Parts: sequence; structure tokens; C-alpha cells
Amino acid sequence: MQIESQTLTAANRLPVVTTTYSPTDVAQGLVLIAPAMGVPQSYYSKFAAWLAEQGYQVTTFDYAGMGESLKASQLPLNKITADVLDWAADADWVLNTLHDRAPNLPLYWIGHSLGGQVIPLVSHERIAKAFTIGTGSGYWRENSPSLKRIVWFMWYFAVPVSTRLVGYFPGKRLNMVGDLPLGVIQQWRRWCLHPEYAVGVEGETMRAKYAAVRTPLESFSFTDDEYMSAQNVASIHGFYTHAPKTMRRFSPQEVNVPRIGHFGFFRDRFKNSLWQELLNAFND
Repeated sequence: MQIESQTLTAANRLPVVTTTYSPTDVAQGLVLIAPAMGVPQSYYSKFAAWLAEQGYQVTTFDYAGMGESLKASQLPLNKITADVLDWAADADWVLNTLHDRAPNLPLYWIGHSLGGQVIPLVSHERIAKAFTIGTGSGYWRENSPSLKRIVWFMWYFAVPVSTRLVGYFPGKRLNMVGDLPLGVIQQWRRWCLHPEYAVGVEGETMRAKYAAVRTPLESFSFTDDEYMSAQNVASIHGFYTHAPKTMRRFSPQEVNVPRIGHFGFFRDRFKNSLWQELLNAFND
């Protein structure tokens, strides 16, 4: 397996750093892993390497202002001008770069949380199949009970106060999500406070974008997800009105572990269970 890092640059755009894991033999397909809010691409490295061992060329990336992309920008986080729609444009940039390099190979999208929300905003017609992992709407009143108890404090106090003080969201210090650009946290806050999430805030144009997706989708959600309730999951996937959908919900007991949660899928303890389930579904 070969691992290669690349920095995508263009005029009037913040840089986006990618990491590609290539199999020893000729790749049978491409995989793009779109990260969750506040999660660096390095979190997905073991999963990406495992997929490469199965014969796929796998690419991870950091949204502008996150992880390696923040380092490449040589800017402090409070100078990063990006919102969630800009992050979707970053994902689309990476997607099109991969497709243009190998247009004859099937391209699979694996979106973790936010990464499964932005599919309508990318060139989804180039995706053979998309998988959403722990993806839900984010509307706070539908959040899992453990999160709902504290998220009102985040949206109505922690975010407005901290961003005024430092010019970005210092989530690491607050133990909330992670450090995020100002535009990202402000837009995400508006979405999470609306019953229809991004569709309710951005309007009918966003609703039409979800409806336009025809790519087959397979959702992996988890009964013990501390962020996304079953209602969150159903809400966001309900906007994909014309995409063929397979909804799968796993409990820890089904895979003989004490916990999966919102982030657990990408831990290598699941290589013989959840990872294999996803791999088997590539060509279903």
C-alpha cells in the first residue's frame, strides 16, 4: 500500500489537503471519505488503509480551516472565511479531482455525519453509491436525549459568547465538537435550530437539491449514537425523496461490543463486522 498527501490549490480558494491510500495492485474502485464536523481526516486513517488492502484507492481530506488544510493555509482559525456550504464545495473539489483522474472506475462516497448531509451539494451523478455513517438532521429538539440536555446551552450561550470573544468557535477548550471557523459554526447553528435543518434555512433551492439526488444511498446508524436519534436519521434521509435508499440500524449487541456511538464505526475493532458489512454492500 502507498500513502500520498496532496494539497489542492486554486485562485481565491483556501487550500484543501488530501491523503490517498492506494492498493498494491490495480484499484478496483475509488472511495472518498467525507469527514464529520470537527473531525480531522487522520481519524479515518485505519479504515482508509483497510479499504486499500481490499483493493480500493481511498482518499480522505480536511475541509478548509481544519487539520492539515488549516496548516497549509498558514492562517489562524479566526482568519478562515468559510461556512458549511464552502465545505461542501471543498468536498466537491476533491470528488471531481478523483473522478477526472480515473473516470472509468466506480467512485464510492462514505460520508460521516456532516459528510452524509452534503451529498446534494456535490457532483453526485459521479458517485456509484453513497454510504452515510451516523448521519442525521442535527435539529436539536430531535437529538438524542443525552445531547439535548446540553445542546441548548451550546447554541444559545457557548457559541454566541465564545465567537464574539475569539472570532471562531473554540470547541476543543469547551469540549464541544472541536475548533471551527466562525462562518461554519454560525451557519450550522442556524440549521440546527430549525425543524427542517438546512432545508428550512436555505429554502426551496436546498430542498430541490436533495430531491435531485438519484444516487443509491445506504445509511448506517446506531442505536447508541449519543448525537443522532432515530428521528434525526429519518429526517435527513427523508429529504432524499428520489434516491434509492437502504436504511440499516445497528445495536452494539448485534456486533458483540459494549458501544458503537457516533464515532465508533471507524475504529478497527469493527473490521470484521461493520466494515465488512459496508464492503459487502459496495456492489449490492
